[in-house]
Amino acid sequence: MVVGVAGYYGFRNTGDEAILEAIVRELRARGHEVVALSGDPRHTRETHGVRAYHRLNPLALLRADLWLLGGGGLLQDATSPLSLLYYLSVLRAARFFRKRVVVFNQSLGPLSPWGERQVRRALKGVPLVFRDQDSLEYAQRLGLSGTLGADPALLLTPPPVKREEDLVLVIPRAGVDRESLKNLYIAANHLVHEGKQVLVLLLQPGYDDEVASVFYLHRIEKTSDPRRLLYLAAQAGYVISMRLHGLILAAAAGTPFAGVAYDPKVAAFAKETEAYYQDLPGDPIQLYKAALYGRAPNWEKVAALKARARESFDRVLGEGIPVRRSGRG
Repeated sequence: MVVGVAGYYGFRNTGDEAILEAIVRELRARGHEVVALSGDPRHTRETHGVRAYHRLNPLALLRADLWLLGGGGLLQDATSPLSLLYYLSVLRAARFFRKRVVVFNQSLGPLSPWGERQVRRALKGVPLVFRDQDSLEYAQRLGLSGTLGADPALLLTPPPVKREEDLVLVIPRAGVDRESLKNLYIAANHLVHEGKQVLVLLLQPGYDDEVASVFYLHRIEKTSDPRRLLYLAAQAGYVISMRLHGLILAAAAGTPFAGVAYDPKVAAFAKETEAYYQDLPGDPIQLYKAALYGRAPNWEKVAALKARARESFDRVLGEGIPVRRSGRG
């Protein structure tokens, strides 16, 4: 079967590229061919080795039998109402072409009342798989039914690398207030004073560049490569991250982590794994202590999420979720 994947791909965002990497690996392991919609089809073809078409080309939807609105936090309008409309239009267009469609391992929200109405209308009758309990409950409040999966990036396998217990990855994010960034910077300084090696990792080069000026005293690396992030997460002794996939790839690598929740999806993942987290602006002393003393998540909960992610592929590909052909509408 040819499976298409639509998401925020081709924009050099490490988290979304990690999702695509994991989806491609899992689908190929099950014998399926993969097609992706991308903002940069050439980059996606070269990076992931799949057929890729521009995300604004509706005829590309004819190239697959099943379309996954695949992974991530696409169903929100906090970034932009246009972003939400785009993803819902992809879903509607695929259904118009009588393709099978699944909303796959998504989080839901934040949504304005307008956004809730759009989502409720567009997702009615579509198989829904949510990656966290909070999103599933939110969907139920909107009158939508679904099942629980988990973020596909949890299924990525870390490379064989020697762990350096004194290495701490600190992953900030642009678009948050200055106080929150300063608190993360203070936590990093405390760790250096305790003899830790701090590496500040920027996961969306270009967008995150403005953050570099806050962490000017620390070693900084920029990457949009999920394999590089997974390598560093496996190498580190601890990860403190504002970005969700800093936490998810730390979990995939078996590295303890703490989160700073700029968005409900970060808090949702921390809660489901029983990991330490704080809402913005964060307490630098508590964050530094979490890393210093190696405060870890509940690894049994992490293992359960990995199992849930794997099972979501099995169900969507034909073992439990009624992925039926949709009529036009």
